[in-house]
Amino acid sequence: MKKAFKIIGFSLLVIILLLITAPFIFEAQLKDMVKKTINKNVDATVEFSDLDLTLFRSFPQATLVLKDLSIINKAPFAGDTLAVTEELLLEMSIKELFKGGDEPKKIDELILNNAFVNIKVDSLGNNNYDIAIIDSTNTNVDTTSNPFKLDLKHYEINNSKLKYVDEGNKMALLLENLDHQGTGDFSLAQSELNTETNSLISLDYDGTNYLNKNKLALDAVIQMDLDKLKYTFLENQATLNQLPLTFSGYVQVNEDNNEVDLSFKTPSSSFKNFLAVIPAIYEKNIENVETNGDFVVSGIIKGIVDDTYIPKMDIKISSSNASFKYPDLPKSVDNIDIDVAIINETGLIDDTFLDINKMSFRIDEDTFSGSGNIKNLTGNMLVDMAVKGTINLANLEKAYPLELQQDLNGILTADLKTSFDMNSIEKEQYQNVNSRGVASIKNFAYKTPEIPNEVKISSANFKFNQGNVQVPELLMTTGKTDMNASGSIQNLMGYLFTDQQLKGDFKVRSNTFSVNDFMIAETKTVEKTDKEGVPTEKPKVVTTGKEAIKIPSFLDATLAFNANTVLYDNLELKNVVGTMIIKDETATLQNVTSNIFDGSIALSGNVSTKNAVPTFSMDMGLNALDISKSFEGLELLQNLAPIAKALQGKIQTQLNLSGNLNDDFTPQLSSLAGQALAQILTAKVNPEQMALLSQLDEKLGFIDFNDINLDNLKGRLTFNDGSVDVEPFDFIVKGIKVTVAGNHSFDNIMDYKLTLDVPAKMLGSEIGNTLSKLSAQDLQNMTVAIPIGLKGNFQSPQINLNMQQAISGLTQQIIAQQKKELTNKGIDALGNILTGQNKQTPKTTVDSTGAVNQTTPKDTVRTQQQQQVKDVARDILGGFLKKKTTQKDTTKVN
Repeated sequence: MKKAFKIIGFSLLVIILLLITAPFIFEAQLKDMVKKTINKNVDATVEFSDLDLTLFRSFPQATLVLKDLSIINKAPFAGDTLAVTEELLLEMSIKELFKGGDEPKKIDELILNNAFVNIKVDSLGNNNYDIAIIDSTNTNVDTTSNPFKLDLKHYEINNSKLKYVDEGNKMALLLENLDHQGTGDFSLAQSELNTETNSLISLDYDGTNYLNKNKLALDAVIQMDLDKLKYTFLENQATLNQLPLTFSGYVQVNEDNNEVDLSFKTPSSSFKNFLAVIPAIYEKNIENVETNGDFVVSGIIKGIVDDTYIPKMDIKISSSNASFKYPDLPKSVDNIDIDVAIINETGLIDDTFLDINKMSFRIDEDTFSGSGNIKNLTGNMLVDMAVKGTINLANLEKAYPLELQQDLNGILTADLKTSFDMNSIEKEQYQNVNSRGVASIKNFAYKTPEIPNEVKISSANFKFNQGNVQVPELLMTTGKTDMNASGSIQNLMGYLFTDQQLKGDFKVRSNTFSVNDFMIAETKTVEKTDKEGVPTEKPKVVTTGKEAIKIPSFLDATLAFNANTVLYDNLELKNVVGTMIIKDETATLQNVTSNIFDGSIALSGNVSTKNAVPTFSMDMGLNALDISKSFEGLELLQNLAPIAKALQGKIQTQLNLSGNLNDDFTPQLSSLAGQALAQILTAKVNPEQMALLSQLDEKLGFIDFNDINLDNLKGRLTFNDGSVDVEPFDFIVKGIKVTVAGNHSFDNIMDYKLTLDVPAKMLGSEIGNTLSKLSAQDLQNMTVAIPIGLKGNFQSPQINLNMQQAISGLTQQIIAQQKKELTNKGIDALGNILTGQNKQTPKTTVDSTGAVNQTTPKDTVRTQQQQQVKDVARDILGGFLKKKTTQKDTTKVN
């Protein structure tokens, strides 16, 4: 007995050692086999981070694990990911490890965990999954040369995603949270495969979303004939959301095509089947809903699938005199009739059509019905539709739990027919559109988190005539705004069925139009899902706290408007008339006029919200505006001309400017660039309103700024990057010419130069007599230039009177005049000499060195006079600038 235990213990030890050491022995061999298989069979870049072999994971099976496996396409899909998986498991019998290198190892089980498969077909029909390498020179298939052989008994795909995009057919299919498994025997020619599938399915076709994360479940038993590649559905049931379907038939893969013969139907005819089709977020306890009538879905899909043909199909959806009522809602939906068919009788895809024989319902006394057909679904689609009825929109929520972001209300009435082909719509050939009828909506109110106030449409009427829609009346209010519009829409069908912008021409009248009523709040969509990613309630739109005015991107319209009052920021504009052209998120203003600040304004230009930061460019004409009111109301004027704070009167300006806008459409001052030509029509100066003027008034006692006359003064300025440059301009103050030039910033930091040309006659009798003696002439036309530098800011200025320059300038004037006088005297003296008269005797002096110098009296006088002129000029200007009042000129003859 003891010996037996030893043998058993030794055997277990050997087995454990083999289990531990076997992976190290076979792992390198298997890694080489995997690489050999990939290189021989796959035309793509295949990579994996690691390869492990374990005997413990599913003993007595051996498990080969490839981690982080990726397959990257080559041309024509170079760089695209075909497939990536976190983990690929291949299970096989342990005995397969001991086979020779020329014998294929049989794989019994394959498992994919957290995989993403991305299948693409481009517009030319090329696909990215055809990556198998085919040796066309070898006609004999040698299966023994492959290192691995798939004799699967079981396979799984867990928590994965499959995406299929067909650009040519404009179709996109997405399977998310995909869990699929199958159990059978692929080593047999004929066997049964038992499958289970659960996923969320989304389907888009030609720009329309048909399924959006709908639950899909499928349990199917499939008879496999691997020799004929024929797969027959035996026992099966599928559910889409809660709609059950059973189907039968087969799919057979032929060498040149695929053959399909399938039929399906709902196992019961209860109208609850219709409610079950609705997405999960709208289902709302359908098990408690009272229903009457039937709802049946049935269909046949049969035929060949190849490059030319699709299967013929006859799919019917029908209901007759059905009704439903939710237990917690007051109203029911009655008299529901549905008769819809999807048919293809030829197998040619262009011959597929949708036939809506009837769709109608009633809520209370309101009935609504529609009918028509859509042909040539994949080509030049032909549409023929008719709708008729009246419905109180508020009753929709009372009959069905919609849970909308805002309440529905208003009475919608329609009686119209339309027929068109999509090519005509896309090419805007609206003469080929045949629409006729009328529609209206009354007492409609709309409110969402994006807009600040409820939009109320008391009445809107529409008249359809071919491709044109006349709008005889549209009455709307929101916040402080009221609008009365009429006009036409040129391409309603093109806007509804293609990506065209909505085109139209309208006349709009308004008593009050407030720009702030059209501030749009920035929003984001919040969606709640369960642990499987299934939406548990309708996505909610919430605001982010940021608001902005946005020009609609879908509009291509011309608006001729007339508003009694427009409220913009803190401004109130009266009698606003003009034209606005809206296109490409840009509003172009033409010939706009308005009254404001006791004057008028005319402007043309554009505003765009196409980029992240709104921009504008505008030409403005301001005529006879009250300066004081304009300064208080316009921040732009406060920055362009701060001095206007001290002015009272009228101004007119031609202004060209451009720059960026804030979200509320007020200009970002630091971004502005442009130029202005301003003219003061009438103005009175009040120095007490501006520290700069009051301090100049104090320093320049000979000027009273209250007496300045700025009527008809013109000035030109340019501005850019927050700086304003003022070109030189002149004005007269009581006979004194003042020249101004310089610049200031929007922060009111200034750098200006003033030059005052003061007439000498204004310097007083004593000063005037002194200068007259020095210059020996009448000083009626002589002026004294006094330069003044202005820095700092307008409320705390730094004033610099350049006395040295003034003295130098005055001195040079006097000396120049003296030279002129001496020149005239020299001419006279020369004449006397030539005639022998008036000879002067040179004066002889001896210096300390004993040298003898001779000077004439003329030289002595010149030197003395130059110094006297300089000293007197200094005294004159010093005393003149200190005077508080102008002295009376006693030399003036009355």
